[in-house]
Amino acid sequence: MSPLKGTLFERCFRTVPKIRVENRPQDIMIIKGKVHKLGDDINTDNIISAKYLVSGDAAELGKHCLEAIRPDFVSKVKEGDIIVAGKNFGCGSSREHAPLAIKGCGIQAVIARSFAAIFFRNAINIGLPFLESEEADRIDDGDLLEIDLSGGIINNLSRKQSYKTQVFPAFLQEIVKVGGLLNYVKKRKR
Repeated sequence: MSPLKGTLFERCFRTVPKIRVENRPQDIMIIKGKVHKLGDDINTDNIISAKYLVSGDAAELGKHCLEAIRPDFVSKVKEGDIIVAGKNFGCGSSREHAPLAIKGCGIQAVIARSFAAIFFRNAINIGLPFLESEEADRIDDGDLLEIDLSGGIINNLSRKQSYKTQVFPAFLQEIVKVGGLLNYVKKRKR
């Protein structure tokens, strides 16, 4: 059996049929924020401890995001910041609480060398942009990034460097803009 080729993102979306989206975004979707750098194998228990799973409220979960490995994380995050991590980000359980906690504390995107498949799916469900980049190691804590989701470019404004990532398909940009898959489906049914 031959090994799977391409990133998880590429394998999942190379055969996605073109979806006609009402009010498809015509503008370029840009995300700009300060980096919070994490390592490899950040699991869902690291992201949000099981003791907080009694809530499904993003803001409440966000108050405890990453406290198991970085107790001061939430106090350092500003609305619009970006997480950059190594490989296998979001491994562990299938809880949707993990990306919800990330979004709830103010993080607007996650860049990693690779993602666990279940985190990838849950991030789509809640409208959290995620980008795979082999060059994530070149980005440091505190760098200021500007991400062009439509063009597949990550600009490191602090280092004056650019890195390639996948183009975020228009329908995923629309899911992000409306706040998640459920809102996207509701909007399309109207």
